[in-house]
Amino acid sequence: MTLRLAVVQLLVQPGSAHETLERALAAIDRAASEGAEIVLLPEALPLGWMAADTRTAAEPIPDGPWCRAVRDAAVRTGTHVCTGLVERAGEVVYNAAVLVGPGGDVLLHHRKLNELGLACDLYARGDRLGVVETRHGRIGLMICADAFAPGEIVSRTLGLMGAAIILSPCAWAVPPDHDQARTPYGDLWRQCYGVVARDHRLWIAGASSVGPITSGPWTGHACIGCSLIVGPDGEVVAQGPYGVDAEATILVDLDLSLSP
Repeated sequence: MTLRLAVVQLLVQPGSAHETLERALAAIDRAASEGAEIVLLPEALPLGWMAADTRTAAEPIPDGPWCRAVRDAAVRTGTHVCTGLVERAGEVVYNAAVLVGPGGDVLLHHRKLNELGLACDLYARGDRLGVVETRHGRIGLMICADAFAPGEIVSRTLGLMGAAIILSPCAWAVPPDHDQARTPYGDLWRQCYGVVARDHRLWIAGASSVGPITSGPWTGHACIGCSLIVGPDGEVVAQGPYGVDAEATILVDLDLSLSP
């Protein structure tokens, strides 16, 4: 059995949430038109990671306007859609993600567990980890740095819970002086994805945003894509382009017979 996955490397412009959301919805439509059955989008949409308006603009899940728009897109296209969202729950803000089914229901709702220390005063620590049975097999959900928690504990736990696919919205960033020619980006992710994918015989996909970081301790850094899909043998199947403006949709047909 094969599954067509679309990994969307989306431009996220801080301060332009409406435009970012519109780009995300258009990308879902395009991916579905090319046969995608699951569409994976980046982290912290539509504001961007550590955006200046995070505390004031975060919205609830599942019925906030952003989440509702993604749910409507899943229904419209008949796809599963996974995306990062900036969530408000009462007075608390989370770096969150959802997996939405083609009926518009939120099947999984994850809150990032292994947030980088510099962002911990902005986002509360997550409180959940789960998998869900779908028509494509069992799917697990994590976010970005969850993948390199000590001992890969988050992704390995999802593997122990029987995930055949782990989806990860991400925002992979580099400092202004990063030299891609001398130090190609992505070794960390290839390593932490590869060992878990191989040990647990599963697929892992990470979708990274592209665009500038304009607030917080990483002001001046840029998200640069390099989105990644790793197969059950631990090898890279596909990788997105590098660059602050390197928008792309990577379509990959996953052979689910390779997972137990």
